[in-house]
Amino acid sequence: MDTERFSGLGLEPILTTSELADYLGVHVQAIYDLRAAGRGPAGIHVGREIRYRVSEVLSWMDELHDPIPAGRGR
Repeated sequence: MDTERFSGLGLEPILTTSELADYLGVHVQAIYDLRAAGRGPAGIHVGREIRYRVSEVLSWMDELHDPIPAGRGR
C-alpha cells in the first residue's frame, strides 16, 4: 500500500485480509474464522471485500494481551 500517497488526504491506512494475515503470520482463513466467531478485528466492507483500519487492528490486538498472573508482576 502506498501510505505516503494517501496520508496527505488525512486518510488512515487500511489493510486487506491478505495483508492482515501476512502481518499476523497466520493464514487468511484464520482471519475469516476469527471474524465468523465474533473475535476478529472490526472490518469495513468495500464492495465484496473486507478492509481493516490499522487503528482498529491495533485496538483489537491490545485487547488480546495476556495479563500477568497475580504475584508474578511488579
